[in-house]
Amino acid sequence: MTDETETEDEAQSLFEAPPMGEQERMVEAVLFASAEPVTVAELTARMPHGSEPAEALVHLRKRYEGRGVTLVRVGDAWAFRTAPDLGYLMHKESVETRKLSRAAIETLAIIAYHQPVTRAEIEEIRGVSVSRGTIDLLIELEWIRFGRRRMSPGRPVTFVVTQGFLDHFGLESARDLPGLKELRAAGLLESRPPPVEPSEDDEDEDDEGQSELFEE
Repeated sequence: MTDETETEDEAQSLFEAPPMGEQERMVEAVLFASAEPVTVAELTARMPHGSEPAEALVHLRKRYEGRGVTLVRVGDAWAFRTAPDLGYLMHKESVETRKLSRAAIETLAIIAYHQPVTRAEIEEIRGVSVSRGTIDLLIELEWIRFGRRRMSPGRPVTFVVTQGFLDHFGLESARDLPGLKELRAAGLLESRPPPVEPSEDDEDEDDEGQSELFEE
């Protein structure tokens, strides 16, 4: 064995990955300390060379099955969350002061179910114009973000939901959104007359601030 080969073997041994049990502990520590969901790429960057955080996540998820907190996937990231059946214990700690207006809810729903979607397409589906303030509010809440521009005249920007939206509603991906039957059962859909054309008062909505984006 040459000196060069010995040097390579020594360098490799210095970066030998820790046992999988230890990798699980590392992943667990990072996820608990992080305020936001963490991706596999971020875990890989933090852990020792040769570690396999994706495999560690699989083992860790099984380990937390049936516990008070569970390991869930949020988009392309992972986080610990309270077990769904124990959510009622946290009810007193969450305070809802204001509700989104119907316009904001409808806009958010259209983006979630039709993403990527342009503002013109949102207005076509709703049948009325979309206030600039409504879009700004949803972006400020970090529930939607700008997507890719369409390869069409004017290159209009599209909107998509964010990882924060998925996390807030406990969804792994947009494919987990409820269907029409579930929405009607939850009272989020109802039969109502077709929307009327916007009046001159509606055109002044942007000038009235964000107060109309909420229901008191």
